Amino acid sequence: MPKIVDAAARRQEVVEAVFRIIAADGLERASLREVADEAGLAVGSVRHYFASSEDLLAHSFGVVVDRVTGRLAGSREHLESLVPGTQEHRDGVLTLLGQFLPLDEERAVDACVWMAFKNAARIRPFLAAEADRSHRAVAAAVGWLVMELRAPGKAGCDDGEAQQSLVTEAERLLATLDGLTMHALLQPEWMTAEMCRDVLASHLESLGQSLASH
Repeated sequence: MPKIVDAAARRQEVVEAVFRIIAADGLERASLREVADEAGLAVGSVRHYFASSEDLLAHSFGVVVDRVTGRLAGSREHLESLVPGTQEHRDGVLTLLGQFLPLDEERAVDACVWMAFKNAARIRPFLAAEADRSHRAVAAAVGWLVMELRAPGKAGCDDGEAQQSLVTEAERLLATLDGLTMHALLQPEWMTAEMCRDVLASHLESLGQSLASH
């Protein structure tokens, strides 16, 4: 009796092979043949699940976006249950933002893959939709967090200057996260997980002071 193949599981195996190749050698090596070899499959088997290399890469990009946004959603749900101003809440903020950073092996692979796809989307139109989705998801999470960190008395501030300040701080936080991610991927011996957390904690302290003054 022929063995029944779980299509979803097999597609995930192929995607994981894509991730390993990108993390080790970059996106350029993630062809159907290379991915098939990495997954231990025939090229025809990969084509059974993905019609083309573009189909495979776009799907893989979507998977890593879902992974990161899924972790963000879980961290946000936990953070919303905590009392602002407490140490537990501050730790929760760091945990949420840490979902963007390569703080362990899983998140390092995801960050590497995420950055590779985002960069490739500039010249590969078939990746544009997922690149836009990833940007919107991250911007929404960071924007929500900046609003969450405002002092209680600031909650009703909606004048133009106050709104621009929130946008500026959100962009500053996004830039910090992107910089830390890139630095940690390129210089992991220096920018360790502990260093990432320390820099992020320092930035959040600065952010809190800035928000309190506007």
